[in-house]
Amino acid sequence: MVSNDALTDVAGLRVGHARVPGDRALSGTTVVLAPPGGAVAAVDVRGGGPGTRETDALDPRNLVQRVEAVVLTGGSAYGLEAAAGVMAWLEERGRGVRVGPEPSHVVPVVPAACVFDLGRGGDWKARPDASTGRAAVEAADATEPGAPLECGGVGAGTGAVIGGMKGGVGTASTVLPSGVTVGALVVANAVGSAVDPLTGVLYGAYGEGRPDYPAPEVHAAALRRLAEAVERSGWPPLNTTLAVVGTDADLTRAQAQKLAGTAHDGIARAVRPVHLLNDGDTVFTLATGARPLAEGAGPLALNEVLAAGADVVTRAIVRAVRSAASVSGPGGDFPSYRALYGVE
Repeated sequence: MVSNDALTDVAGLRVGHARVPGDRALSGTTVVLAPPGGAVAAVDVRGGGPGTRETDALDPRNLVQRVEAVVLTGGSAYGLEAAAGVMAWLEERGRGVRVGPEPSHVVPVVPAACVFDLGRGGDWKARPDASTGRAAVEAADATEPGAPLECGGVGAGTGAVIGGMKGGVGTASTVLPSGVTVGALVVANAVGSAVDPLTGVLYGAYGEGRPDYPAPEVHAAALRRLAEAVERSGWPPLNTTLAVVGTDADLTRAQAQKLAGTAHDGIARAVRPVHLLNDGDTVFTLATGARPLAEGAGPLALNEVLAAGADVVTRAIVRAVRSAASVSGPGGDFPSYRALYGVE
């Protein structure tokens, strides 16, 4: 039974958030920490403007078999420095790829990806660094197994914006008939919109059955207010949606890469348009290997995991948008979906 509808329902995965300090700072970092010994990892990048670190190491043709952590961060390419703080923390604990005769002779491989949020708090240089990454991994390490996750404007979602609205962090999970758990954590920060302009319904909510349709006059007023906020802010549409899809399934590296790829379908269901040149959409997979795939199905046993990965990414984006709170300050006016549609 799913306990928190969160990535942390995958046993062994823990999550920590940290925020850049300062009144004019609107950025942060989120770390997904694997269990000691690491997890099989993969990545699929489909946005045209990605900012990443150590993603080549995840290619199934290459040496590294498992990773100890994944970093999602604000600050655009500057914010990738946060991974150095996570790397140092892991090294201190002897966690990483063993490269020498002593247990301390390790090189932690820490894949990372960033979102654009520069200047959204008013200070262009307020962005994550190594200390932010260290604070986030320490926060992850301090959590109890299976702990619930804070969503909305936290960690890498602190300065997130989606289609002009305030975005943020969201999460979701499911348990399959085979007993395998699949979960996702997203940072919803897209150029495209999460809202159907014809109805005001979140695109990702259509899959929930019978979504609540805003009254036409409420939707019209929301569109006007959002357009005014976007015009006042004046920022170029430079964004990116990031996700980590985790599972306790025993996956090969090639299977994990396939899961990262199909999980992008979950972004496409919840955001339109998607994978643009000014997005850097990136999905990581972490597989802990605690459970075998369904017996008797052969290679097709992976299909239920692939389908679930896309589903939980969609639900996580919906949760991110619904959890976000409005932000207004010297860096711009970013109203939330709840505020625009009167559901706060």
